[in-house]
Amino acid sequence: MDIRAGISRRDSLKAGLMASATALLPGAAQAATSARGGAMPETPVRWIDDAAPPLSLGQTFGVPWPRGVLRAGKPLSVQGADGTALPSQHWTLATWPDGSIKWTAHALPAGTGQPGALRVVQGKPAAPQAPVLVRELADRIEIQVGALRWSIGRSGNAIIQSAQQGGRTVVGPLTLVASVDSAPEGGTRTPFTGRITSATVEQKGPVRAVVKLTGIHEGQGRQILPFTLRLYAHAGGDHLRIVHSFIFDGDPAKDFISGIGLTAAVPMAGAPHDRHVRLATADDGLFSEAVRPLTGLRLDPGKAVRAAQIAGKAVPMDAMAPGVAKLLDRIPTWGDFDLTQLSADGFAIAKRTQDGHAWVDSVAGSRSQGLGYIGSPQGGAAIATRYFWQRHPSQISIRDAESDTATLTAWLWSPDAKPMDMRSYRGVLGMEGYDAQNEGLDITYEDYEPGWDAATGVARTSELTLWACAATPSADTLAAMAQANAVPPQLMVTPDRIHAAGVFGIWSLPDRSTPMKARIEDQNSNLVDFYVGEVDRRRWYGFWNHGDIMHTYDFDRHVWRYDIGGFAWDNSELSPDLWFWTSVLRTGNAAAFRFAEALTRHTGEVDVYHLGRFKGLGTRHGVQHWSDSSKQPRVSNAMYRRIFYYLTADERAGDLMRDLVTSDLALEHVEIGRKVPGAERTPLPAGVIDLSFGTMWCSVASAWLTEWERTGDKKWRERLLNGMDSIGRLKYGWLAGSAPYDLKTGRFMGAGDKISISHLNAVFGALEVNAELLDLLDVPRYRTAWLDYCRWFNASPQEWKAKFDQPFGRRNLKEGHSRLTAYVARETGDRELAVRAWKEFLGGDAGLGLSNGDPRVALKGPAYVRPIVEWPDVSTNAASQWGLAAIENLALIPDALADAAK
Repeated sequence: MDIRAGISRRDSLKAGLMASATALLPGAAQAATSARGGAMPETPVRWIDDAAPPLSLGQTFGVPWPRGVLRAGKPLSVQGADGTALPSQHWTLATWPDGSIKWTAHALPAGTGQPGALRVVQGKPAAPQAPVLVRELADRIEIQVGALRWSIGRSGNAIIQSAQQGGRTVVGPLTLVASVDSAPEGGTRTPFTGRITSATVEQKGPVRAVVKLTGIHEGQGRQILPFTLRLYAHAGGDHLRIVHSFIFDGDPAKDFISGIGLTAAVPMAGAPHDRHVRLATADDGLFSEAVRPLTGLRLDPGKAVRAAQIAGKAVPMDAMAPGVAKLLDRIPTWGDFDLTQLSADGFAIAKRTQDGHAWVDSVAGSRSQGLGYIGSPQGGAAIATRYFWQRHPSQISIRDAESDTATLTAWLWSPDAKPMDMRSYRGVLGMEGYDAQNEGLDITYEDYEPGWDAATGVARTSELTLWACAATPSADTLAAMAQANAVPPQLMVTPDRIHAAGVFGIWSLPDRSTPMKARIEDQNSNLVDFYVGEVDRRRWYGFWNHGDIMHTYDFDRHVWRYDIGGFAWDNSELSPDLWFWTSVLRTGNAAAFRFAEALTRHTGEVDVYHLGRFKGLGTRHGVQHWSDSSKQPRVSNAMYRRIFYYLTADERAGDLMRDLVTSDLALEHVEIGRKVPGAERTPLPAGVIDLSFGTMWCSVASAWLTEWERTGDKKWRERLLNGMDSIGRLKYGWLAGSAPYDLKTGRFMGAGDKISISHLNAVFGALEVNAELLDLLDVPRYRTAWLDYCRWFNASPQEWKAKFDQPFGRRNLKEGHSRLTAYVARETGDRELAVRAWKEFLGGDAGLGLSNGDPRVALKGPAYVRPIVEWPDVSTNAASQWGLAAIENLALIPDALADAAK
């Protein structure tokens, strides 16, 4: 056969498939896709809630750019719906290999509440009326926003030394506080205070300034709980956004955290009846009282007096009834207040006059928004904690409000709750050896090993807002402040514009233009809605749990299998993070966005080790987030953080991904396959490990890819190329499954002459990262190796036997792997493979399926009683893989071929 004729036929088939797929794209996406490397595309940006917020505390969002369109140095501006340039600031997040800009980040001032869609355009940005100014001094960093000046410590205990409004100090020193008990009950309590070890100005304005502080808590000669703190100031704001991260580095058997939080000193002025306490209750409710209350007295002080105190204004003494004025000292003053949220469904407010006297119950309710304020008409401070009730036990405390200096504390873990217990939930049960541990895995699906279930090294990030108020805010203002912190408004580029930029590999926009597409879209929407709803139905809340979801359902008990080994917390198993974020990309849906955000905040922190022998690795699914002994990069995977990072420019997510660039080094002393029965263990030289291509190399490669495009450092490009080239040189390429890997060079070694296929190798982001790598790097032999894997994974035993002289082996998750078949069909133009991909997807093998006209996702109705339909199994694995396959298959091959697949 003429080779040129074969190539021509292949290319024409490929062109036909791609043309069919392109024809199915929405018009805006087609137009922008064809503009790659051309003119600046239209870039609309919308509020994810489809309405301008009552209060924005400042916005930061990311914008993707098609390759070759935007060059460094080009100024960008944000316009309102009316075309007016808004004050804005922008910077580069990532670049394409040709040096053009891939992602930019944009910041807007506080108070930006423009209705309608905004636009990012080329041009000089407008300057804010009062720009953020930063001064770096020897002992402090000053941030000036209008009349407000923040002084931030460079060392010592004062994170914030003071905040001054017009030269008047309204917030004194803010410190980090913690306490650790020696036992879960009745132990000795040791207090700790945070100490700064480094301070870095990351941005200097004019719209946004960022200061990063690192340090550790100290007390009684001991150091514990290292922290990272970022402080964000926005033009037009009287607040700092605080992103607080700490690592649990204690001994779970001896260290029981009994409190961790931030406490601010607040200078008090005026008489006790002019000092105001405000605590957010449920929804937009507010507990509003004074240190010396003048309402409800036996003697009426006068309507004007009562109204002024309730409004947070100075009491007009000349309007006060004489009989009351002379008896003010007989009215008790209330110096201490606590708002305590010990569960997701209940908070209580109590107060007392002073230490040594009884607490008096005030009010109670369900879910507080977590804001507290103490001050006077001359100024004060407010602090609010995001996820206040979701991450119980939490607390807002006010102390000594009757004195010259009050304290306002946001407790991330309430000191009134039971101490944090990080011990293992289980005993050894005779499983000291691998054989017994494998038996345990067989029965509970949890891979237990003594000492490998330690929580030491996990982390948690919390988000707070601190306001320096010139006067006591009105009730409406405080309610808006609480809401803006609890449910932050968010701007996002429209889905079709993101899709047109060609970022994040292969995914499709929603399209219900045919019956098949409509059924797939409906099923995907139902599944996303189901998980969003399950969080509240199942109360997946708590300080360490919030954000994660469960793995598998128990139909006998009608609960998720929260106490059955590896069927409990999901810990990113089979990529739900990718599925939810890709769903967000497609829709911009607010509920899905916030669900995915909480998931990322959890899985990147709690499910990953940030210090110690497992640093850089994550933990496989289990009853506790750290209880499984399988520590792998497939869980710490940067692919699960990338979308959130680029949509929001979140610096903490950026830190987490950067920390993973050397995570492969941990595998030199953490052998993942150590327990596999009968596995051949060929001794390897020092610095060489056995590494699988999908669950391990692709996971770490996603961190290298991200670091390369963020920094332009070619070291990471070379590491990617080394891995890709060496896999391509193996006899069976990707089909070999794994190979000896040189940690120094990043190259695989050996002949690769044995086939080893795992059903897990491609379901932790391998297709997604490979789609990006092969679009960015030209490595023909790696492309061939990957396409071979995609072609043969779901092949029939008969096809396999005709091609290979090695056993067919076990297969699983055919439905999810259908997207591998779809990928090779699109890349080669093979119509038969495209039809096969639809057969695999519609067949429902190890997944949800759409076969026989049964969508199987009746996820509406009383799901908390009998969720979904009576499936033999309901698992997040199946949902995640089905969702990704649906989104990617629709992007790869036209659904018109589905008729041929039936």
